[in-house]
Amino acid sequence: EMAVSSLLLLLQPWLATALHSPPGCKIRITSKGLDLVKQEGLRFVEQELENITVSDLHGKEGQFHYNISQVKVLDLQLPFSDLRFQPQQHLAFTITNASISLRFRRQLLYWFFYDIGSINASADGVQIHTVLQLSKDETGRIKISNMSCNASIAGMHAGFSGTLRKVYDFLSTFIITGMRYILSRQICPSLNHAGLVLLNSLLDTVPVRNYVDEHVGIDYSLLRDPVVSTDTLDLDFKGTFFYRGKENQELENHAVEPVIKETERMVYAAFSEHFFDSAMHSYFQAGVLAIQLEGDKV
Repeated sequence: EMAVSSLLLLLQPWLATALHSPPGCKIRITSKGLDLVKQEGLRFVEQELENITVSDLHGKEGQFHYNISQVKVLDLQLPFSDLRFQPQQHLAFTITNASISLRFRRQLLYWFFYDIGSINASADGVQIHTVLQLSKDETGRIKISNMSCNASIAGMHAGFSGTLRKVYDFLSTFIITGMRYILSRQICPSLNHAGLVLLNSLLDTVPVRNYVDEHVGIDYSLLRDPVVSTDTLDLDFKGTFFYRGKENQELENHAVEPVIKETERMVYAAFSEHFFDSAMHSYFQAGVLAIQLEGDKV
């Protein structure tokens, strides 16, 4: 046991270095840079909500049998949204006072009377709050490792038409309350699927190792999970060039880690000496920087 303890003490500095390899490149995104991301996020949310799937609603009140189906989103209004950092690894996205216009197919049976038609409805005061946890996967790509969501609808209104309009007015409390509940319950599953499945599938296509030219390539995989503060998101990339003829032989990184302190602009990038040294070393291995001097050239 004494020998094992002594060995672990001797290896501790090496283990600490191995677990925290210094990045060759560091990227910082500030709160100002989130404005552009927010616009893309809004477009993504709109696409998902426009294609939301709502279960059929059916029930019975006395002699009335009703069925609501084929729910289709006609229009979305998302006037207020906010995207912000949430320490330590999260992005919080909030939509407030939104509205969703829908159309349903209705069916009503009352004794021997049967009515069919459509209903235009509007869900108002829609509130959506999502929190995305960012992390690094085993390949060095950024991913959404977890996602929480809360959605609510303040009110819902519907306009009925047809031969049994007064009957629908009577049943509107049951129908609208039910549709409001079902719709609010479908918003988060739709967004969770979009984030954890669709968006992660898109992130899986982003390369983390690529060729620069016929001589060298670069590895820009993430070294560790993103670090989030109230105002910034910091990403540590490997930032190492390699010779394509010996891709598994990379120059070891002993450089000082790059530091970014500024927060005024949207995006910052910092590079260590290793970023440039590995590029020079790789081109030298490829023979591009080799110069042979003979005769009078010496």
